[in-house]
Amino acid sequence: MDRSQKADAVAQLNAIFSEAGVVVVTRNLGLSVAQSTELRGKMREGGASYKVAKNRLAKLALKDTDYQDLGEYLSGPTALAFSEDPVAAAKAAVEFAKSNDKLEIVGGSMGGQMLDVDGVKALASMPSLDELRGKLVGLVNAPATKIAQVVNAPANKLARVFGAYGAKEAA
Repeated sequence: MDRSQKADAVAQLNAIFSEAGVVVVTRNLGLSVAQSTELRGKMREGGASYKVAKNRLAKLALKDTDYQDLGEYLSGPTALAFSEDPVAAAKAAVEFAKSNDKLEIVGGSMGGQMLDVDGVKALASMPSLDELRGKLVGLVNAPATKIAQVVNAPANKLARVFGAYGAKEAA
C-alpha cells in the first residue's frame, strides 16, 4: 500500500466508525477462506459487516470517534465487526464463535461504552431492533384485538341463544 491508499483506508474506516452503532473486535486464529466467507455471509444476513484492517490504520481511524478506546484491543490478527443496529454485529460474531473455535471475541464498544468479552456476549443475547419493534407492534395491537373480542362476545352469545330457541321450536 502506498501513502494515498493508506489515507483512503483510514478515511473509509473513520466513516464506518462514525456511523456504526456497535463495533466488535475479533481475533482470527486461523480461519480458512471458506470459513471467513461464511462469517461475512452471516454478518450480512444479520445486517452487519466484517472487515479485516491493519491495526495501525484502524488505530488512526479511531481517533476523534466514539470508539477511540478500542485501540487497546487492536493487537495481533484482528478484524472488526460493525453494524448500525446495536445488537446485530455482536449477535453474528458470538454465534459464529460458538460454532468455530478459530474466531475469538476480544471486546467491543457500543458508542462510548467499552465492552469486554462478557459485555459483547450479553449484548448478543439481547433482542435485535427488529425483534423489539415486532414486540412493540404486538403489544400495541393486542388491546385493540381484545376490545374487538369483548364487543363481539355478547352478540355471539345472543345469536347462539336465538339459534337454540329456533332449534327447540322446530323440534
